[in-house]
Amino acid sequence: MQNSQASHKNSRLTHEDILALSAFGARTSWPGNFQIYQRGAKADGFSLVLRGHVILRNRMRSGRGFVPAVVSAGETFGIEGLTNNATYVTDAYSAENTESLFLTTARFRELVRERPGQALQLISQLLGERAEAIERLHELASQNVEQRLVSALRRLSRDRSLLTTDGSLKLEVHHHRLLCEMVGATRESIALALGRLVGSGTARRNGTAFFIAPDGLNGHISEDIPANDGIPVVTERWRPSQ
Repeated sequence: MQNSQASHKNSRLTHEDILALSAFGARTSWPGNFQIYQRGAKADGFSLVLRGHVILRNRMRSGRGFVPAVVSAGETFGIEGLTNNATYVTDAYSAENTESLFLTTARFRELVRERPGQALQLISQLLGERAEAIERLHELASQNVEQRLVSALRRLSRDRSLLTTDGSLKLEVHHHRLLCEMVGATRESIALALGRLVGSGTARRNGTAFFIAPDGLNGHISEDIPANDGIPVVTERWRPSQ
C-alpha cells in the first residue's frame, strides 16, 4: 500500500491518510480493461485508486474517444458522486489489475465528522485534481498537438510506476491510442510529434518503443505562444484504429 500510494507525485495523501480513509470505504479489485462504471449511471460517492490506474474516457458521436484523465495511485475518480442526484460524466476503465477504495456520500460525511484532519487532506486532493483538470482545458484551447503531447507526457512521467529503472518514461505501441485520446489528436500527429522529440534528443526509439527523458520535456517547447497557434480538437480528423 505505501509503495503504491507513493508512486505518484501529485497525491497529497500520505500512507496514514489512506489507512484512515480505508476505515470508511470498501476496497475492490478490478481486472485489466474492466469497465468500472458507465457514463450516465447513478453515482453515490467516489473512489480512490490504491494500486494500478483508472482511465476516464468519453465516447464521441464519431466513435472517437477522449481521455480527460489517467488516474493513478493516491488520486480520485467519480467525484461527481458527491453531489445530489448525480450521474457519472465519463466511462471508467481499469488499465491493468487495479485496486480502489469506494466511499459513499454518507460515509464521506462520517469521515468529515470523525476524522476532520484526514477529510481536509482528502478535500485538498480533490481541489488539486480540479485545478489540474482546468489546466488541461486551457491546453486544449491554446496549444498545438506537439505542446499538448509534451504536457501529457509530463503528467504521465510524474507517475513513478510508469518509469523505467533509469527514470525514462517508456511508451509502447499500445500506449499510442491512449496518447491520441489524451491529446485529442490523430495517430499520425502523435507519431510526427514523437519523431520530433527523438530528433531533439528528448526521446530515443528502440524498436517500436519510445523512451522519453522527463527532464528533457521541461524546456522542450516554449509555452509563450499566441493562442491562435493552438489546434482545436474538433478540427482534427480521426481515423479509427484497426
